Amino acid sequence: MSNSNPVDSQQLTVLQALELANAHWNAGQAAQAEQLCLQVLEVAPLQHDALNLLGLMMHAYGMPDKAIDYIRKACQSPGAPAIIYSNLAELYRQKGLLMDAEQAARRAVEQEPELVVAWSNLGIILQEAGKFTASLECLEYVVSLQPDNAEAHNNLANTYQRLGDLPRAQECYQRALVLRPEYAEVYSNLTLLLSDLGCIDDAVASARKALDINPQLADAYLNLANIELSRMRYADARHWVNSLLEFSPQHVGGLTALAQIMIADERYQEAVAVAQKSLAIVPGNANTHKVLGKALQGLGQYEEAEQAYNHAAELPGTVAEEALVARAVLLMEIGNKEAADTVFEQALKRFPDSHRVLAARCDNKFYQSGDPDIDVMENALAREPALPLNEQMLLHFSLGKAYLDCRNSERAFSHLDRGNAFKRATFSYDAEQISTWMKSVADVFTPALMERFKGAGVASDRPVFIIGMPRSGTTLVEQILSSHPDVYGAGELGALGRAVERVGRFPDAVTNWSNTQFINIAADYLEQIDNLAPDAPRVIDKLPGNFLYAGLIPLLLPGARIIHCRRDPVDTCLSCYSKLFSGEQLFAYQLDELGQFYLDYQTLMAHFRQILPQECFIEVDYEAVVDDLESQARRLIDFINLPWDGACLAFYETRRIVRTASVAQVRQPIYTSSRGRWHRHAEHLGPLLDVLGVKQK
Repeated sequence: MSNSNPVDSQQLTVLQALELANAHWNAGQAAQAEQLCLQVLEVAPLQHDALNLLGLMMHAYGMPDKAIDYIRKACQSPGAPAIIYSNLAELYRQKGLLMDAEQAARRAVEQEPELVVAWSNLGIILQEAGKFTASLECLEYVVSLQPDNAEAHNNLANTYQRLGDLPRAQECYQRALVLRPEYAEVYSNLTLLLSDLGCIDDAVASARKALDINPQLADAYLNLANIELSRMRYADARHWVNSLLEFSPQHVGGLTALAQIMIADERYQEAVAVAQKSLAIVPGNANTHKVLGKALQGLGQYEEAEQAYNHAAELPGTVAEEALVARAVLLMEIGNKEAADTVFEQALKRFPDSHRVLAARCDNKFYQSGDPDIDVMENALAREPALPLNEQMLLHFSLGKAYLDCRNSERAFSHLDRGNAFKRATFSYDAEQISTWMKSVADVFTPALMERFKGAGVASDRPVFIIGMPRSGTTLVEQILSSHPDVYGAGELGALGRAVERVGRFPDAVTNWSNTQFINIAADYLEQIDNLAPDAPRVIDKLPGNFLYAGLIPLLLPGARIIHCRRDPVDTCLSCYSKLFSGEQLFAYQLDELGQFYLDYQTLMAHFRQILPQECFIEVDYEAVVDDLESQARRLIDFINLPWDGACLAFYETRRIVRTASVAQVRQPIYTSSRGRWHRHAEHLGPLLDVLGVKQK
């Protein structure tokens, strides 16, 4: 460097100015440091040290684009050292520009092969890009160079975890904690590992430990929110996200998590707004594009949702796998099976043998013996080290379905029993308490109460409630009705439950309500469905569990219709047991508990059958629909007081969203293969049959 270039009136050399700028920066005197760097650039526009320091300042100021501009310019300077390329790589990574980040990091390690920070940056970039094997090589090299570096062990553990090697990941995390006992990031990362191992309480404790050490560690808040979201504790999830956004209101991960919680709460319009706010901050965030797709899908904006998924899938990183699956499932739900198959194949080409893809497409295909997918899934379950529990659970349910298709009952239940046991271990459920609670519902809804509050709510003939057990034909009935041009099938809404909960505890509080409270609940519910379908004469709410509110509905909404779907009890329960539900069906994962819930439901519906007004309530048997579609379809249309339309007989051709476990079945004409299918699996259903009092033939 020349010593003859003055940078100010004091005749400082460039070298002296840079030394002074660094001293000012290290002393917290940012303005003086920035001024000196700018003076250097006046006489040496490509002086890489000045450009690099300015870039680091801009990063510290929260101005990532300016930071990248300065450091990218620094890299254009002849003789720019490897550390500047490494800095550029890290800034690109933080912006989600993983391809640019990898290119810059590789330039750094080529230029200076023993620059540890560059190898570390490259390993993390490759990890986020889903290139786990290459990431492992980089991070193992870093650990070999610096075996006492706690950060190196933490980063290596993260890659082992993404590879599914949980024992080695745990060893590396523990080594990092030995080296640095108060390492908040490790406790936060352990949250994910412990969650994958099914140790949910330990996972929560680990995240809380991370926050005790560093109350502003964003990832710990997000990990806690994800755990609570997976447990469907939406209020707790929102608490953790709001806690993060209080001190970091522009945090993209926090905003995206908030949008996810809103989706779970069916607040799709708000979720879209929050996701778009997040994308305004970081336009290239793949996860936010994916979440935006889910929100748009919830609003029925299918083309826009597919575009959002496509955008997420085109960006580098592991989110692309989830986005491709989401796009394929969307295509399944709108009835485009062939296009869904194509997207599943694209996903497998990009992510070979992906368990997520294989599990997601199992409902879109009928398996036959020898299907190669079966071997892939079996081999994945047999691998060492074992997969995370949630992946094992997915595969057990998928293989259970595959073997049921193949009529291999023994293999099917070998997997279904294990899959259900894994799921059952993730939550608490008290069957006796549920029985008592259902009895209390019947006790509240007496003929006297029905008479007392008759007509109390808001009269409307728009809502049509389809209720019953899950897997009892509710989706089929909805699809038949929704094929009518005057009917909008809204799917499984949580709107009624939310409206009731906002007023008081159900069923205890009902007897103390006034007419005003009935009116408020009804108005709240009607507003929610108006937002979904403002012009439809009839709107179907097909949440099976609304059977709990069957006595309340005619009081809230005189004129609304209730259709109770029934099916053979054992066929219904078998179908529940073979599904990993996306919603909260806690009764479904243990055969005796499932049977007890069915009996409680049956008893409650027998009570409602006696007290509900005949003009608002009918029952339809799945088997009757299978036997005589037209007469049952005409009966249903007549019940909701609409003129007959022949499209109801070609329900499988109707293009609308179907978001239930029955998505594949309602896309084909009526079939009888599911009737009485439990008989060929009876030897595996003992606890269920005993509770139901059904004798094996």
